[in-house]
Amino acid sequence: MTSTFHGIEVNKRGLFAQQTALNTTAHNVSNANTAGYTRQRVNLEATNAIPVPGLNTATTAGQLGTGVQATDIQRMREIYLDNQYRSQNKHYGYYESKQSGLTQIEGILNEPSDNGLQSVMDKFWQSWEDLSQNPQEASTRSVVVERALAVSDTFSALYTQLSELQNNKDEELKSKVQDINSIATQIADLNSQINKLVPSGYQPNDLYDKRDLLIDKLSKLADTKITNAANGMVNVTIDGQPLVTEQTSSALVATENPATGLVDITLGGAAFTPISGGLAGIYENRSVDIPQMMNKLDILASNFTRELNRVHREGVNITSLQAGSTAKSDVPFFVDSSDPTKDPTGASKIQVNPLIRGNLNNIATAKPASAATGDGSNALDIAKIKYQTISITNADGTIAATTNLDDFYRYTISELGTQSQEVQRQAENTELMAGQIEAQRQSVSGVSIDEEMAEMIKYQSAYSSSARMMTTVDEMLDKIINGMGRVGL
Repeated sequence: MTSTFHGIEVNKRGLFAQQTALNTTAHNVSNANTAGYTRQRVNLEATNAIPVPGLNTATTAGQLGTGVQATDIQRMREIYLDNQYRSQNKHYGYYESKQSGLTQIEGILNEPSDNGLQSVMDKFWQSWEDLSQNPQEASTRSVVVERALAVSDTFSALYTQLSELQNNKDEELKSKVQDINSIATQIADLNSQINKLVPSGYQPNDLYDKRDLLIDKLSKLADTKITNAANGMVNVTIDGQPLVTEQTSSALVATENPATGLVDITLGGAAFTPISGGLAGIYENRSVDIPQMMNKLDILASNFTRELNRVHREGVNITSLQAGSTAKSDVPFFVDSSDPTKDPTGASKIQVNPLIRGNLNNIATAKPASAATGDGSNALDIAKIKYQTISITNADGTIAATTNLDDFYRYTISELGTQSQEVQRQAENTELMAGQIEAQRQSVSGVSIDEEMAEMIKYQSAYSSSARMMTTVDEMLDKIINGMGRVGL
């Protein structure tokens, strides 16, 4: 037997359920432009009918409905799309950071251009060829020295700028470490808040959104993996090492290495080497790309000055000829800035021999066999070094390449350009793929104003209908209460 007020209860439930749906729709519309917000939907379910099956159940025909209830407020989100996006986002973060560093290296080298090292060295070799034709002219000798100074200054400037870029990347690495620590702390804090709500039966959807947004940001910096923990919490690892365990976060620490002057990274006290994401891109720029280019400049500088000094020592200068000697001058053209008795050992240590800068006649332009003040054969041999195939050696004496100096540098620039183009291509591809997956995510999770307006009208109509039904039931009850038993009055 149903209650006289059954209709009131049914419509009350309808009002409450539709009102909840309307409020949720309003929440969606309000957050249409909120970063990381996930569209929410109220799931409605019919309440238990009367009579409920049981031992003493009445045998009335059929079951009478008791209305509706909102069972939960669901986040419209697909986990597999989140995983795909984060997987692609780490690749995009890596290539984007990598490309940034390579572009900066290309900017420093500035090749090809009229001001790059290639142009400066071409002018230097040309000055020796000009000197071979006019070995007695002081102005021509002066040009050789000036071009040599330009070469040494360019080598030094490039090396210094690369060193500064490496230090900047080191600072950027420390900044990203702080960003990751901040994200980890916030995730652990959100886990703590969620842990307090879920056991009480609440669904903290907005807290889940904030946490997922942080995880998305983290995924661009490192390979981020998520595993579920108790009470709606998650555990987070980056590059396979624990970062957040429920309500506790582990700290990344960047400590300066006294041997290198650059920072080493630890995570939770264990050594940590980034292998993916934006952090890895910056790390490789700092630890691999820039040092490799600095080493190439050192190799070029030391082999270039060694070969030039070797030929120059074999020549005879005007000072010796004027003294009546045709013996080898044995004067190096370039010396090491930290030890003038040695050939330069690196790009930042090239110095024109003070003996030559102080007296231009000490430039050895002649050969002992044909020594004369008008002999420029040794200067011509120096000019030919540009295209001579030599064994280009590393600092430890091992052979780096067998080619000429000009081709070695051109190949170095070409290799950098090829690498940069490939990384740029990968950055564009991964950005496109991440964008496509994000578009799929938004089609599921994003708020469509048009769709929400349609939902609003649907729930508003249902709410108005429940209210109208409530009025009808009220009128029926009024007739029963106030109208029955008054026949004839």
